[in-house]
Amino acid sequence: MAEHLLLHGKTTSVLIAHGDGAPSVVYWGAKIPDTDADAVAAALHRPLAHASIDVEAPVALIPELGSGFFGSPGIKGARPGGGAWAPRFRSVGEPEVGEDHVLLRCADDVAGLAYAIELWLEPGRDVLAFRVTLTNTADAPYSLGRLSLSLPLPTRANEILDFTGRWCDEFHPRRTAWEAGAVINENRRGRSSHDHVAVLFAGTEGFDENHGEVWGFHLGWSGNSRLVAERLSDGRRYLQAGELLFPGEVELAPGEEITSPWLYGVHSVRGLGEASRGFHRYLRDRDSHPSPDDLRKVLLNTWEAVYFKHDVPTLKRLADVAAEVGAERFVLDDGWFPNRNDDTGGLGDWWVDPTKYPNGLDELVDHVVGLGLEFGLWFEPEMVNPDSELYRAHPEWVLQDPAYPEILGRNQLVLNLANDDAYAYVLEHLDRMLTDHAIGYVKWDMNRDHVQPVHAGRAGTRAQTLALYRLLGELTTRHPDVEFESCSSGGGRADFEILRYTKRIWTSDCNDALERQRIQRGFSMLFPPELMGAHVGPHQSHTTRRTHGLGFRGAIAFMGHLGIEWNLLDATEAERKQVAELVALHKQFRPLLHTGDLVRLDSLDDATLTQGVVSEDKREGLFVYARIDTARSSIPDPVQFAHLDPDARYQARILGLPGPGGEFGRTKPQWMQEPSGVTLSGRALMRAGLQPPVLDPESALLFHLTVVD
Repeated sequence: MAEHLLLHGKTTSVLIAHGDGAPSVVYWGAKIPDTDADAVAAALHRPLAHASIDVEAPVALIPELGSGFFGSPGIKGARPGGGAWAPRFRSVGEPEVGEDHVLLRCADDVAGLAYAIELWLEPGRDVLAFRVTLTNTADAPYSLGRLSLSLPLPTRANEILDFTGRWCDEFHPRRTAWEAGAVINENRRGRSSHDHVAVLFAGTEGFDENHGEVWGFHLGWSGNSRLVAERLSDGRRYLQAGELLFPGEVELAPGEEITSPWLYGVHSVRGLGEASRGFHRYLRDRDSHPSPDDLRKVLLNTWEAVYFKHDVPTLKRLADVAAEVGAERFVLDDGWFPNRNDDTGGLGDWWVDPTKYPNGLDELVDHVVGLGLEFGLWFEPEMVNPDSELYRAHPEWVLQDPAYPEILGRNQLVLNLANDDAYAYVLEHLDRMLTDHAIGYVKWDMNRDHVQPVHAGRAGTRAQTLALYRLLGELTTRHPDVEFESCSSGGGRADFEILRYTKRIWTSDCNDALERQRIQRGFSMLFPPELMGAHVGPHQSHTTRRTHGLGFRGAIAFMGHLGIEWNLLDATEAERKQVAELVALHKQFRPLLHTGDLVRLDSLDDATLTQGVVSEDKREGLFVYARIDTARSSIPDPVQFAHLDPDARYQARILGLPGPGGEFGRTKPQWMQEPSGVTLSGRALMRAGLQPPVLDPESALLFHLTVVD
C-alpha cells in the first residue's frame, strides 16, 4: 500500500506517493490541506481500461519501462552484454522528511542500481526543485544513456509554450496545442543553446499573462539537454527533463554515482506572469541578489565602440566620457591580449599585449579606477585559436576526437577543461590576471558549439560542463569580490545552474531595440530584470543595420541591467547629455526595477508590447509601452495594467525619455494634458486602463504609477 507525503509552498502543494515501487507525484497544484492527502490520492486513483496490463505503471519521478510504462523511461542504460536495461525499483528505508524537503531512496537489487531523489518546496516559495543521484551497486560497470526526471500534469494542461531561436533572436516563444504524442526538444550544442532552450510552460487552454492555470519547467544545466512533453494514449500527460548524454559518455564503475541536474517546476493559478514571478523570487532568494547594497552597476562596454582596435589614449578618453554620463563600470572587451587584432588568433594566451599596452594594463586600469569606475575585463577561457602560443604548445588539449580533422568555429576550437593540465593552465592565468590587476568584473564569453567533443576516449560534454562549474567555483572563491557575467554569443548559456557562479546574463549580441523587445520579453519568462544585460547601442545597430532614436533605444535597455555599448567619443554633446539623463533616470528607479515584481501585459494589438515592474508592496509601478509596428487602427487601445492594488489610488503620469519623441497624433489624450497626470484606483487602471497617445512605430514611453496616500 502506497504512503503519501505532502509538501507545501506559499500557494502550492505537491503530493508524493512512495512505498509501492518507484515514487511518483500524485498531485501538484493549488494548496490543499494535510488532512486531504490520502483522500486526494484515493479520489485520483485511475481504473483499468480494456486491453491494458493488470497494473497501470505510474508516471513515476523516474518512469520505468520494466514496470509497463510505455512513454519515455527515466533511466536508459545496460550492463556489458546487455543486461539490466529495464530496471524496476522498490523503496528502501524510511523517507527523510523535513518541513521543506523529502529524500526518497530506492533500489533494484537485480539490476544492481540504487537512487536517491531529493525534492525541495520551501514554504515561502512555489518552485519545486528536485534531482536524483544514481549509484551502481553491482560489481560490473553500467553504461548510462539517460537519467531524467518526470512530473505528471492534469489533462486540463492542454497548451504548451516553449522557446526556440538563434543567434541574435534568442528566447523566441512557440505556442502549440498539446496533442497526442510527444514533443521532444533535444540540445546537443554543449551549452544551453539559442535554439533548444530548456524551458517549457504548460497550461489550461487560452492561458495568458494573468489568467489560467500554468505549470512551468526549467532544467538547470549548462550543457546538453532533453525535454519531453508527452500525452499518452490513456490520456495522461507528463513532462520529462534531463541531461542529454551521448553514447558511452557515462559509464559508472562499481560503487560510482552520478547526480542529475536540478529540475525546477513552478505552478500558478493566475497565469504566466505569476509563474514567471515564482521563478524570479526563487532565484533572488537562492542567490541572495539583488540586495539593497548590491544593485546592478551601470556599465560601458567597449566592444561596439572600438572592437579590436585598442589604443590606450582613446580608451582613457572613452572612460572619461563614461564617467561623465554616470556609468559606474568600464568593461574592456575582446582584443587586449597578444595577436588579437581580429578573431583569428590569440585565444588561450591570457596575458596583456605589450604592443597595445606598452606600460601594462594598469595604466588603463588605474585611470578607470581613478575616475571612480570599476574595471571589467573580457575572457573566453573555454576556447583556443590554432594561431596561439597555447595551441602550438599543447594541441592535445583540444576537446575534439583526435582521430578526425579538427573542425573550426569562429576560427577557434574548444579547450578541454576536463584535462587536468589545461584546467590548471586556465586557472593559473585567470587567477594571476585577477590578482595582479584591480578587476571587479569579468565578462565570461563562450562563442562556439561542441562538435565531436572527446575527453579520455569518450564523449566529453558532461565532463567539460562540470569542469566549467569547478573552474568558476574556484575563481569566485579566490576572488569573492569579482562579479562574473555569463555570455555565450549572447544568450546561448542562460540557465539556473550557471547563475550559481554569475550575476548577469548577456541576453543577446543584438542591441537593436526593436529585436530586443521580443528577446527580452522571452528572457523575462524565466529570469528577473536585474540579471538581463541590456545595452544602449549606437544609432545604427551592429547586427541589423536598423536605426533608432535614443529614446527607443534607451527605453528598452532601461528595464534590465543597463549598459552602454556605443562609442560616445563620436556622440554629440547633446547626445551625451541625453545619455546622462537616461542613466540618471535609470538610477532613480533602479531599486524598483531590480527588486520589484515583473509584469508583462497582454495586448490584442501585435503592434504594441508593454512590460513593467511593480514594487512588492504595490505602491509603485513603472511600465515601458513600446510601439513596435504600424498598428491596424489609427488610435491605440487603452493600456490595461495588472498586478496593482485594486483598492489603492494611483497617480499615473508619463515620464519623458531623453532624445526625440515619437508622437505624431494631432492631440494627446486628455489625461496627459494635465501636468500631474490622472489619479485612478488600481481597479480602474486594471479594468478600464489608460489611453496612450498615438506613437510612431519603433518608439516608446514610460508610464509611472504611484500610490496617493
